[in-house]
Amino acid sequence: MGGTMSATRVGVVGCGTISQIYFQNMTTFGPLEVVACADLDPERSAAVQTQYPAIRAMTTDELLADPSIDIVVNLTQPGYHHEVMKAGIASGKHVYGEKPLCVSFEQSVELLSLADRAGLRVGCAPDTFLGAGIQTCRQLIDEGVIGEPIAATAFMTNHGHEAWHPDPTFYYKKGGGPMLDMGPYYLTALVNLMGPVKSVSGSTRITFPERTITSQPLDGTKIDVEVATHAAGTVNFANGAIATVVTTFDVWAANLPRVEIYGTEGSLSVPDPNTFGGPVRVWTPKSAEWEEVAVTKPFSENSRGLGVADMADGIANNRPHSASGALASHVLEVMHAFERSSVSGSRVEMTTSCERPEMLLSWSG
Repeated sequence: MGGTMSATRVGVVGCGTISQIYFQNMTTFGPLEVVACADLDPERSAAVQTQYPAIRAMTTDELLADPSIDIVVNLTQPGYHHEVMKAGIASGKHVYGEKPLCVSFEQSVELLSLADRAGLRVGCAPDTFLGAGIQTCRQLIDEGVIGEPIAATAFMTNHGHEAWHPDPTFYYKKGGGPMLDMGPYYLTALVNLMGPVKSVSGSTRITFPERTITSQPLDGTKIDVEVATHAAGTVNFANGAIATVVTTFDVWAANLPRVEIYGTEGSLSVPDPNTFGGPVRVWTPKSAEWEEVAVTKPFSENSRGLGVADMADGIANNRPHSASGALASHVLEVMHAFERSSVSGSRVEMTTSCERPEMLLSWSG
């Protein structure tokens, strides 16, 4: 990233659990000045102001109407993503959202169109691919260490959120499920490493139509499952590479890698795409064994909000930002294609593409 003349002023909508790490990081990232927050529960936004006195608690309408705010960071639940970000664009502000960008792919296309007409930017999590681990993987691929990528695997397996999350219901409703919840990390990492997707063939199912919450405070509450909880398929990339992808809330345990890239001259073990650090390992015929690669790039710790800072720096220096709306919309189309393919019984061709994000070269913080 380059240098900025002055900090970009940020207002955050949604002060739930994920917001804590955003506030912690965005109040230290140089390109950003967090000035306001809002939540449907005024106690949450008031708590933020208590912890960070420079951040004013207000209503969402007040935040959107504040002409001094440049970027609205939307950390609400998925069902509110489209509504809040559309309102942010209408108020003349750049917007950055938590993943997924919207519940439906069509909503994301509308957002990008509205922003484009208004001369505004859209950004979206995940920004974990900007972290030290996956950036190291990107450099290894770009330097040809494993040759031309020809295949990949991506596996996200667990048994859902009801045993530990305090309010897990939305994970099993429209906008939830393992694909829209965790798929963004895995598929964004793959697009960053190998480029855009051409088509998807997928199969999906609901294994347990009813879930019982065993965490507090809703222990014993029943959840009617409305979305697929197991999605598996083949992702065909524009560069010819083929990825096998599984995301599931139905599996108790597995011995699977999270992400691996297979090239003509070696293999690459990619770290957990839901984190920013390593380890990164490479296998080549010369070594004939897996060797760990030093992760020397910045941001190996939990750096959520890095994508917002990169977007602010991009705005200030007139360059594209990496965690872009186009990338998020493309990944959203890919994720929905698993269900579409399963229902239709045929391969789904993508209608969107995106630029492979530029590497995060340097940033002073």
